[in-house]
Parts: sequence; C-alpha cells; structure tokens
Amino acid sequence: MAGTANTLFLRLEGPLQAWGDTSKFVIRRTMEAPTKSGILGLICAAMGVRRLDARQHLKDLNKLAMGVRIDRPGARWWDYHTVGAGYGLLKAEGGIKITGTTKTIETLVSRREYLCDASFLVALRGQSETIQHVKTALEDPKWPPFLGRKSCVPSVPIMAGQGNFPGLKEALQYIPWQPRLVEVDGVSPPGELPCLIEWQAPSDDAIAPSDAEVWYDVPISFDPSVHWPRLIVRTSLKVHVDSPTQQHTPPAPRPQAAYEDSVYKQRQAERWQHDQHLCVFCKAPLTPHTRTVQHITYRRAGGGETMDDLRSLCRLCHDAVTMIEYGLGMGLDRINPEEPRWRDEIIKKRKEIIDFRSLETRRRRLSPEEVE
Repeated sequence: MAGTANTLFLRLEGPLQAWGDTSKFVIRRTMEAPTKSGILGLICAAMGVRRLDARQHLKDLNKLAMGVRIDRPGARWWDYHTVGAGYGLLKAEGGIKITGTTKTIETLVSRREYLCDASFLVALRGQSETIQHVKTALEDPKWPPFLGRKSCVPSVPIMAGQGNFPGLKEALQYIPWQPRLVEVDGVSPPGELPCLIEWQAPSDDAIAPSDAEVWYDVPISFDPSVHWPRLIVRTSLKVHVDSPTQQHTPPAPRPQAAYEDSVYKQRQAERWQHDQHLCVFCKAPLTPHTRTVQHITYRRAGGGETMDDLRSLCRLCHDAVTMIEYGLGMGLDRINPEEPRWRDEIIKKRKEIIDFRSLETRRRRLSPEEVE
C-alpha cells in the first residue's frame, strides 16, 4: 500500500523561511508560502543533484501537482547579507567599485526578507514511482534540506506522511491541524485554513478560474535560472483541529506584601524598635509621617515575614532604594541598604530625587512668564 501512494506530505516549519519570488539585485523578498521551485530544489538537494545537472530531473518532478496549507503564516522579517566572492558593485561609468581605504573590491550588501515562525503543510501528488523516489530521498538526504535559503534550517522533520487521495484538496484536509496554543480566551481556533492549490486543467479546452493567480515558480533549470508560470487557486479548507502542541502555563504566584496584615504590622513595629526608630541608611529619626520599612526579600511576604526580612528606612531613602530596584528589574531578593556596595548608588539616587523635587517646587511658585 505504501508503495502505491500518490501523495506525499511535507511539513515546513522553522524559525526562518524564505521562498524567493522574482525580485533580484540587492533587495530579495519572499513569497507568502513555499514555491514549487523552492520545494523541488529541496528535493534535488536531498537526492544529491547539483544545480547544473538538475534539468533532467526537473522534467519528472515538475509533473507533481502541489498544494500548500498555511497552518501558521508567520511574520515578515528583514535582515541584510554581505556578498563577497569578488562580485563587487558596478560603477555607473563601468568597472567594479573599489574601496578607498583597502583598495579591494567593495562588498555587495543585500537586504533579504524572511518569514519568521511560519508553518506550512505541502502536498505533492503524482505518479507513485515519483512519490516513492522523493520519499526515499527525503528520508535519507544526501545534502541537508533547508527552507528556501541555506540559513533557514527546519525545526521539525520534513516528512509528514503519504497516502492516496483523489485530489489535493482532499489530501490537505486529511492531515489534522495542530495549533501551537489555544487562544487566549480559551476557545479553540476555527479549523478553516487558507490554502494555495495548483490548478491543473481537467481537459485541453478547460478554462482556468477567473481568480487564479500566476506564479512564475516552475523550475526548468537552476543554472541558468529559468522558470515557467503556473496557476494557483486560493481557497479555505475545513480541517480537523488536533490538541495544541503547547499549553498555557500560568506563572508561579509571586509573594506580595500585605500591608494591612496584623502579622506584618507586628514585624514592622519590631523592626522599628530594633533599629532605634532610625533610618538604617541616613540615620534620620523616624516619625509617623516618614517611617517605613524596606523588604530586602519577598520570599516570605504576605504575612510570613520575619524581622530579618525588613529594614527601617525613611521615605526618601525608601524611594531611592525602590527606584534602583525597579531600574535593575530585581525579583524576590532586593537591596539591603546596610550593605556597603549599595551606598554610592543610594546616595546618588537620593540626590536626584531631592533635585527633582526642589525643581518642581520652584516651578509651582513661578509665573508662566518665568517658566518660559
């Protein structure tokens, strides 16, 4: 049964993909989905066929009808490449540009577009002998396959199965769609996916659909590069939705200070008494309007604090320490203002706060003309 399959499935998924269109020179864009030229190039590489020798193999491979299901379209992303090998840039008056400093051929810089985090299901349908030949090559490739460009390596096995189907639509509906995650609201995404299906005339006098698109991606030769057109029909197919590959994992609960908790208030009072009602940093007397405590760790926050988890601070020093902590993105373990390594940072931040507050106070007392 396996040897008589008329359809082969490929899963194309990876961090980056690039399926070149007709763009040339220094700006290289990518199509929204795998091209037939890219897929047949991938197959030729797996077979160990060199670019110069591909013309004869492409005659049989081009007979395969191709359909693409867009399981995840990805995001478009740009990068740049430097091209060496002595190509260089042409000058308007003729000749190759030479750098003024090194007197060497100027490097060619090109901008290249990629599809980031995309996933496609490709169905190839044709003669069972050709399908089996392609399957054997992809299962044991001579050269590593890549997704359009050599820098785009697949993140999952390319081979995704085979079978017998009356057409490409039925084939693309056969493989379930496995989304990465359930939607944020917990509702499973709809199982209707966009597809690009190669149109093949059922008879010599058949007329192509009016909405068919022309893609110039049928490779006749890779070296030199020669491509013929084919017709693509866009459609949406209802597919079975499988369970997601990932589950939302809620973050671990983070302890937070419960300022109205009776145990916390008791530890706060014990800490003030332990520190003689003085700020442990600037030694200013603590009054009911200026006293506060600093959590040097939040690991037992929420009512389980010990007195060693807290330090007495005035509001100015507490504001300075907190701003430093936020700037550093600190987690459960925070700044102990008694440690000498924080002294200069806290003094600097205290001065910034005082200067800012003084400036704001002066501004409130100025007339609009003086502010300008």
